Amino acid sequence: MPNGSSKGYCLLGFPFGVLLFLVFSSFPMNESPHQQFFSSLTLSSSLLDHTNALQSSSSTSSLSNSPTISIKKRSNLERREEELRKARVAIRRAVKLKNYTSNEDMTYIPTGQIYRNSFAFHQLKMMKRFKVWSYKEGDQPLVHDGPVNDIYGIEGQFIDELENVMGARFRASQPEEAHAFFLPFSVANIVHYIYKPITSPADFNRARLHRIFNDYVDVVARKYPLWNQSNGADHFMVSCHDWAPDVPGSKPEFFKDFIRGLCNANTSEGFKPNIDFSIPEINIPKGKLKPPFMGQNPENRTILAFFAGRAHGYIREILFSYWKGKDKDIQVYDNLTKGQNYHELIGHSKFCLCPSGYEVASPREVEAIYSGCVPVVISDNYSLPFNDVLDWSKFSVAIPVKQISEIKKILQEIPHDKYLQMHKNVMKVRRHFMVNRPAQPFDVFHMILHSVWLRRLNIKLPS
Repeated sequence: MPNGSSKGYCLLGFPFGVLLFLVFSSFPMNESPHQQFFSSLTLSSSLLDHTNALQSSSSTSSLSNSPTISIKKRSNLERREEELRKARVAIRRAVKLKNYTSNEDMTYIPTGQIYRNSFAFHQLKMMKRFKVWSYKEGDQPLVHDGPVNDIYGIEGQFIDELENVMGARFRASQPEEAHAFFLPFSVANIVHYIYKPITSPADFNRARLHRIFNDYVDVVARKYPLWNQSNGADHFMVSCHDWAPDVPGSKPEFFKDFIRGLCNANTSEGFKPNIDFSIPEINIPKGKLKPPFMGQNPENRTILAFFAGRAHGYIREILFSYWKGKDKDIQVYDNLTKGQNYHELIGHSKFCLCPSGYEVASPREVEAIYSGCVPVVISDNYSLPFNDVLDWSKFSVAIPVKQISEIKKILQEIPHDKYLQMHKNVMKVRRHFMVNRPAQPFDVFHMILHSVWLRRLNIKLPS
């Protein structure tokens, strides 16, 4: 970058010349981010409302032999900001009028109690407007590649879907057309290829991860003006690896506005719901996109609550101490015996216990939802996936860790009519956690992009 090309704040040796204004900064502290967005979405004034007036004025003045008024051509940034302004206006109008009007052909209209505000969700117009640029720099396997199976599989699936499958609907043809910018590196692959073998505790040091991330940002920021326009506030990553929250850890102030899509969405460890977004941890089977569906109708679900898994972390140890092998209604296992089928047991359970493991996220929530089993989230400090839009209280039960001993009492006190409604809601919300290739409207890939889109709507960049 030539010397003197810009002035101001610098990151990794390159300058920042643009101040960022986040709409979230104006919200009252006692409101959650989803309430803040949907109840207080701030409308930015048009960056270019003067253009039409200038055009009209120019035409009139030419007839009266007045001096011609020169019209400034819109910059790419100005065009993008004007598109976002119109989207904000449409959302505000939909919320105010409780109106589902849309210019898009929709095969599904989001309605009902599983949504915090279905009018705003339907009116986000992401399908029509939103464009993402995935940076081309870097080589596989650390960039443009990732695991596609098991609990980290959503990372590689999303990278491949966005870069190779989604096509023109979301992918910008040029970086200047994009509203958001994806850094397509794989934390799981970095750990797999750069950190193996691990022979001592010192090998867990995050320094190599930090260098790779910092160098990648440095490369794209020097090549394009896009990072510097927003201080990275319209750039994002997606990862389910346990180390993913640590990616910007070497320079937290420099990367404080960078958007992280994380499975490990632990608010006690730096997850910021107004900037970051939580994604579901999905255990993707090899050769398939989801496990077999063995869910029964509510009347055939004879097990009150079920869990099977290893004693990973203190929460599961507490769960085992109270319930492992001690109650026929609360069936808790560390290992299933020969002949027991995990997915069949979930399918016969009314409630599925979803305790955190070593990290807050677990694939249990999605496994339960896939099978029509009401998730029972047992965790501390977990920001649940897509909770900007989805009202988890309508299709799950939250039990604090300190109340693990009361699980049976809590679940038995839920009225049968309420359970039936929760089961119905679970079946309805399944579409938002489905992995489809190619992606389908409102599936997990669209929900991930919607989370980015929502945060981009809450950023106003000056031209």
